[in-house]
Amino acid sequence: MRNLIFGALASALVAITAAHAEPRKIVAAENFYGDVAEQIGGANVAVSSILTNPEQDPHEFEASTSTARLLADAQLVIYNGADYDPWAVKLLSASKSPSREVIEVAKLVGRKAGDNPHIWYDPPTMPAYAKALAATLVKLDPAHKADYAVNLAAFEASLKPLTDKVAELRTKYAGTPVTATEPVFGYMATALGLKMRNDRFQLAVMNDTEPSASQIAAFEKDLKTRAVKVLLYNSQTSEPLTERMRMLANDSKVPVVGVTETEPEGKRYQEWMLSQLTALDQALANR
Repeated sequence: MRNLIFGALASALVAITAAHAEPRKIVAAENFYGDVAEQIGGANVAVSSILTNPEQDPHEFEASTSTARLLADAQLVIYNGADYDPWAVKLLSASKSPSREVIEVAKLVGRKAGDNPHIWYDPPTMPAYAKALAATLVKLDPAHKADYAVNLAAFEASLKPLTDKVAELRTKYAGTPVTATEPVFGYMATALGLKMRNDRFQLAVMNDTEPSASQIAAFEKDLKTRAVKVLLYNSQTSEPLTERMRMLANDSKVPVVGVTETEPEGKRYQEWMLSQLTALDQALANR
């Protein structure tokens, strides 16, 4: 009997150990948040990202039943917030779970609906998110606390080249007038000290409304007279009006720098941001 009891206890301990060895299931609404979750979680997490296609307009995404199942099975869900991914909020409300952790990144940095939702372009956002993520993972998986601490420190250190590049460009180009088809790069432009023009045009395009005739005329004038030194073009939401502005910029010899809302395949967040800043630096240097 004693051997049977010890055998049963040993089997139970093996089962518990195996359960704890299972990677924590994380679902990120956007792939750049998923990427950072992989960097912080390492082998202790299994991450699925929903918005992954840099050729697709994230604002036109419609959640499917498979998306709903992913979120329902997740132990941790991460989404942007600030009304950027309202489908995530609806799906979480439809499948409530007391054991599931949720990180709304916008709340971490004090952003809300009505603000520019492209907060991952704001330099303070990812460090704040990474810290909150590491703390949440420790809560879910305290046995690997040391792993998460090491990975968080490595991630924070990996942001230094990006931070240095922001400081460099601010020193070189603060006050330089630029424009954009949408406010995707807005927070980063502010961090660089650039003078962003045609804000209302950008908001109209982002909200899928037609800019006014005066807003369109002002945008065109800035390009034709080269009052702006760069056009930041969102390549994920190409439409006749924004494509027209891109062509006008080319005709007017105003450099065009492409930006995206989704992290490109094969690049980490740090590389993605740094590559766009490098492209901007090259464009402004040759203005």
